[in-house]
Amino acid sequence: MPISVPVRIAAAGVIAGAALALPRARHVPAPSGELTIIAPAHAAAPAPRPASDVLPGLEVLLRDSLHLVRGKRVGLITNHTAVTHDGRSAIDLLHQHPDVRLVALFGPEHGIRGTVDGGAHISTQRDARTGLTVYSLYGATQRPTPAMLRGIDVLLFDMQDIGARPYTYVWTMTMAMEEAARAGIPFIVLDRPNPVTAKVEGPLMQFEMRNRGPLITGHYPVPLRHGLTAGELARYVNGEYRLGTRLTVIPAQGWRGDEWFDETHLPWINPSPNIRSLDAALSFSGLVMLETTNLSIGRGTDAPFSYVGAPYLDNVELLRRVRRYGLPGVEFELAEFTPRGTDWMQFRNQRCRAVRLRITDRDAYQPVLTALVFLSEIQKMHPRNLGMGPMLQMLGSAWAPAAVRRGDDPREIYRRWETENAAWKQTIAKYRLYPAE
Repeated sequence: MPISVPVRIAAAGVIAGAALALPRARHVPAPSGELTIIAPAHAAAPAPRPASDVLPGLEVLLRDSLHLVRGKRVGLITNHTAVTHDGRSAIDLLHQHPDVRLVALFGPEHGIRGTVDGGAHISTQRDARTGLTVYSLYGATQRPTPAMLRGIDVLLFDMQDIGARPYTYVWTMTMAMEEAARAGIPFIVLDRPNPVTAKVEGPLMQFEMRNRGPLITGHYPVPLRHGLTAGELARYVNGEYRLGTRLTVIPAQGWRGDEWFDETHLPWINPSPNIRSLDAALSFSGLVMLETTNLSIGRGTDAPFSYVGAPYLDNVELLRRVRRYGLPGVEFELAEFTPRGTDWMQFRNQRCRAVRLRITDRDAYQPVLTALVFLSEIQKMHPRNLGMGPMLQMLGSAWAPAAVRRGDDPREIYRRWETENAAWKQTIAKYRLYPAE
């Protein structure tokens, strides 16, 4: 089955769809009137299946779409998560392929092999396996410079994202898209599933708030749990904010937006040192907001993004208050921990009283609402200790932090976020690539 469906070339570039083993193709209205994609028609209520056989965009490129890179000097923005369904590295496959001329690598936060601690700057170096230069996009600069792009004919992006706005990989991608547009270099996203599904939840960041925190944690407006794949997010940013990138997205084959990562049969590779499970990836989109406060979410323990704790915390009272909300899909229990290690963490070597979260129904669990309840109740219990810090970008607006400080009901805050997201979902509908029930 061929991967690329027909495309119409427009001034803003090319966006290509991929064969998804779905019903016949149909025309989709061009975003902003500038681009046209012919995408598979979505079947109504796809039939359930016991398991998914998903191929990442990397394999689809190598199988069907090598014409996009053949004879061109290729730069690859990637890390250790870019592998085939059977675990083979994108770097190795592209470097060894007779039709691909891989000339440079670009690495994100945590480095090209995924072992560097979060927030640690990385220097440009040489890859020992291929001998290629690895330009760091999480060091002296977070976007490719003209010197880095010299001699490159096409840029590829391939990394496993986790579907949360503060996770930096997709913003490395969008910054590179901006620079590719300036340099006139085509940009290809080799897409992968969103491991926590296409569900959208939490505060939609207002555009003016992106400068109230690092751009690498919120470059463009999306909700905290944005529900997009990297390829869909690239299409949204390029279309809505008119980057002018000559963009091609090669979708993952066979994935549905309502499928969790462990239903795809793709290998789970920890995308960063503290995301060690699918549950941690799911909880990240909520609990990450607490990391702008004087709380620990379990870094330096055996289960990061499973706790809410601090030395000052009255965890018995907090547990009583949180249980009162009847939050779905998650249970809570008293816990204590002492963070240990050398990377960044709150309260290193200090005993923390905590509440531990255990996901019982991931479809029902609302990680952003759950974290907001914790934030609101701890603000009421320990206002002098909590220190809400720089939350304008994280909560996406000026009104939401103010509402938490006032003691507004977190369910009312959450409902307002849901109203804001309803309009945003209509905006992104034309950029979606995958069906869902």
